Amino acid sequence: MKKELNEQFIIELSKKKKEPAWMLAFRLKSYEKFKSLDNPDFGPKIEIDFEKLTYYKGTEEKITNDWKKVNCSIRNSFDELGVIEAEKKYLGGVTNQFESEVVYHNQKIEEGIIFTSTDDALQKYPDLFKEYFNHLVDYRENKYTALNGALWSGGSFIYIPKGVKVNRPLQSYFRIETESLGQFERTIIIVDEGADLSYIEGCTAKNYSVTSLHAGVVEIFIKKNAHCRYSTIQNWSKDIYNLVTKRAIVEQNGVMEWVDGNIGSKVTMKYPSCILAGTGATGNSISIAYAREGQSLDAGAKMIHLAPYTKSNIVSKSIAEKGGLSNYRGTTKITKNAHHAKATIKCDTILLDDLSKSDTFPKNILGNKTSTLEHEATVSKVSEEKLFYLMSKGLSEERAKELLIMGFISDFKKELPMEYAVELNRLLKE
Repeated sequence: MKKELNEQFIIELSKKKKEPAWMLAFRLKSYEKFKSLDNPDFGPKIEIDFEKLTYYKGTEEKITNDWKKVNCSIRNSFDELGVIEAEKKYLGGVTNQFESEVVYHNQKIEEGIIFTSTDDALQKYPDLFKEYFNHLVDYRENKYTALNGALWSGGSFIYIPKGVKVNRPLQSYFRIETESLGQFERTIIIVDEGADLSYIEGCTAKNYSVTSLHAGVVEIFIKKNAHCRYSTIQNWSKDIYNLVTKRAIVEQNGVMEWVDGNIGSKVTMKYPSCILAGTGATGNSISIAYAREGQSLDAGAKMIHLAPYTKSNIVSKSIAEKGGLSNYRGTTKITKNAHHAKATIKCDTILLDDLSKSDTFPKNILGNKTSTLEHEATVSKVSEEKLFYLMSKGLSEERAKELLIMGFISDFKKELPMEYAVELNRLLKE
């Protein structure tokens, strides 16, 4: 397919995917909106040359559930990342996306569960797909939701039936190995009444000296008394702009949990959100952002209380070293009708040197007198006394810092699945 982004490119993409007419129309109106919108007027500076990006890189191979049938170089990439081993040991199902398309999918669990690529879901479950697609994250929200609407490809589609408890996590892994690539997956998750899901997402890319873009969209629907935990560790290379929109809507007594780790990328702007729409709904977010040299990580969470007796809890851990910038940006809003709601926000930052920076940009709105909203924020430098003590026991300065960091993020590590806690340890040592 041609590299230039225009209407003809989008028409060819939709034709290649054999999509219905309504999806092509959606893509085209999203593209028109993308052209009319500017970059966000807040957060890190975004400098993307859209004329130099490759907007789609597919494969002629069909999705398979047999690693032996996956292209050898692609299989080796996922093997080196530990994805194949994790599937064997821990997971109930996996979807692995390479560049713009899902190349491998395997589901070990049944019970009426739908777990497939989003492209496949459009073909096989058109009514269910259309019921939820673009209903929570509107393509018009910002420049990158519009771009995703125009170019989306890949991602996961999950439906967990009423009352089904998924006892092993499902995972999707997204890999970029082409320079100047744009990756635009679309993920839709529906957890029906009384159901329970743990979902894991991993993201990596090779290092290049030119910009690539990841602009994914995630829409999650938590029905009455249902529960979903969405765990992410993204370790994008330092030439990636990671500009994503992730949102969940939670019905009566439902629970949504975001566990969000941001280690890599040149720029990250990511604020997982919960709309607490049903009485007694709960939203939790615990995250870390670790910014090193040349990185600007602008991350946080949003909690919107619409119903009575709702609860939300945001815990944000930020780390910066070697001149990195790690910010918390979030919104907590308790509306007039959300009486007897409770919200807590705790933001902790640790700076490892004098070059690094961190700021907190909270927006907290309390709309009634029966609810409570608490916000606590701390910023501190690495304790010289603790460093000296550890080094006096024979540790190097780097090892002493590593131990202090691990202690600082211990709350976050506790929330991660076992294999991701191990992976986080490895990433923090790089």
